[in-house]
Amino acid sequence: MTVARVPVDDQGLIVSRLAETGAQAVIVTPAHQFPTGGILSPDRRHELVAWAERCRGFVIEDDYDAEYRYDGSPVGALQGLAPDRVIYAGSASKILAPALRLGWMCVPPTLVEPATEVKKFADLGTPCFEQLVYAEFLQSGALDQHLRRMRLLYRCRRDKLIRELQMRRSGWTIRGVAAGLHLVAMLAPGIDERQVARTAADRDVRLYPIGAYWKHRPKREGQGLVMGYAHLTEREIADGITAGLP
Repeated sequence: MTVARVPVDDQGLIVSRLAETGAQAVIVTPAHQFPTGGILSPDRRHELVAWAERCRGFVIEDDYDAEYRYDGSPVGALQGLAPDRVIYAGSASKILAPALRLGWMCVPPTLVEPATEVKKFADLGTPCFEQLVYAEFLQSGALDQHLRRMRLLYRCRRDKLIRELQMRRSGWTIRGVAAGLHLVAMLAPGIDERQVARTAADRDVRLYPIGAYWKHRPKREGQGLVMGYAHLTEREIADGITAGLP
């Protein structure tokens, strides 16, 4: 089976690209594409499901941080449109901690047995203790409380970063702010993202050029920086912008 992974910010071209590749499986992040923050529209979702039905293929939905949405209504999972054609994957990495190393999949009934077999040969060491603790955390309602608390905290940090950028870089365009733990700042014309990142790094501020996330970067794409904010206090965000983007 050929698997296609849709390039950064090209989720709107999914169906036409898939028809060209002859793939029977595709990996998508419909709720929050990384790093641009794009969302797969309802029309595209239905087109993608229709493609999977036509070719008897599968959509692998990587729903890695949909719980952290700050503006507007929550974005539903694609899996609900076609449970027999969508493999839903989630993880505790963003909602709790990467070190927990717990993930899950909701697979169509026809794939339960082969998925179990693949998992058996891929990894026999998934820790039971952590799974049991997480199950209790989920069933007790503590996870929902944690997410509500962290959404408020992360939204405040996001808003602080936006304000700092708007004060210091009025010519920049800020994208991907509705959800997640980072945003993208598209730079004004003539500014080189790599140079800005190098200058910031010399001042102990880490910024990530968006070009590093492209395999083949289209000429139409401007220069930009990926900026994380979840692990920083509001004071650290202000100090970082002051130091890194004087």
